Amino acid sequence: MKRVAVFCGSRKGRDPVYMKKAKQLGEVLAQHNIELVYGGAIVGCMGAVAEGVLKNGGKAIGVIPEKLKTIEIAHDALTELHVVETMHDRKAMMARLADAFIALPGGAGTLEEWFEVVTWAQIGYHEKPCALLNINDYYTPLLELFDHMIEQGFVDQLHKDLIIMDSDPHKLIHHMKEL
Repeated sequence: MKRVAVFCGSRKGRDPVYMKKAKQLGEVLAQHNIELVYGGAIVGCMGAVAEGVLKNGGKAIGVIPEKLKTIEIAHDALTELHVVETMHDRKAMMARLADAFIALPGGAGTLEEWFEVVTWAQIGYHEKPCALLNINDYYTPLLELFDHMIEQGFVDQLHKDLIIMDSDPHKLIHHMKEL
């Protein structure tokens, strides 16, 4: 696992623990010599994970659509910054560059990006680990929704089992490296 794509919010969230754990994930990635692939912004959890990587000697690769360069404020001190045309281009490049995927707390965009790579894993387009960093029990309701979808016959248990989840960045990376 040389590169991990991290999907997360361009906002900080209400609880400071989100920024703290995002930065800690970046630190852990750098400690394991795993490069970060992410949305390319300097703000919110995105900025925190990149700073955690960069301040610990790691490499951070940003992928940002031209339209979001000023909205999300592109990070100007990354190892690489790719400016692409559309969100589709962003997701395709991030998926191509990454060996695994992690979602931190975020909004609809974070969920959409993460669900796409999970869906691709379910239908066999890739065999890359897909994980959730469950900071502050943020993703616990999502796993409950998966249980409901399984109960209602729309999802198989084996698809839920593809999801790696932990609230500790060190443990999460350890679980992902075991695969």
